[in-house]
Amino acid sequence: MPQQEVSRSDRIFTLDLRSAPEEVRAALGLASGWLLARDLPPQVRGTVELVLAEVLNNVVEHAYGGLCRGTIHLEILPREGRIDLAIRDTGSAMPGGRPPPGERVDLDVPEADLPEGGFGWFLIRHLAERVRYRREAGANVLEIRIPLPPSA
Repeated sequence: MPQQEVSRSDRIFTLDLRSAPEEVRAALGLASGWLLARDLPPQVRGTVELVLAEVLNNVVEHAYGGLCRGTIHLEILPREGRIDLAIRDTGSAMPGGRPPPGERVDLDVPEADLPEGGFGWFLIRHLAERVRYRREAGANVLEIRIPLPPSA
């Protein structure tokens, strides 16, 4: 089960989890509950949950190669007009030292010609205001800024 720590101010959600699909599911449930308690609109919660699901599953599948040996550190920080996400892992670096471009995929092709992946990064880039990646001291650090609608 993921280890959850919430700062004393209850403003920052932090979580350490193993790189395993069941840990990702549990982490998403904990994050969802924390976001719900912040009284964020359902659309915002859904956006954050979708982005987190894509990123965390990518870390498990690609950075750690599906092996349940690594850990992932997650932070969620609501700020004025946005929500900042930070994900840190010690798995393999992203190819080329940057996240995939997340370009729109043409779906009007025969099923056999559809690409294997890339849909997740398109969603992440479409929903995020900013995506930053760096390799630091042997770790991947991914920072994502999700804008809040004016009414949030």
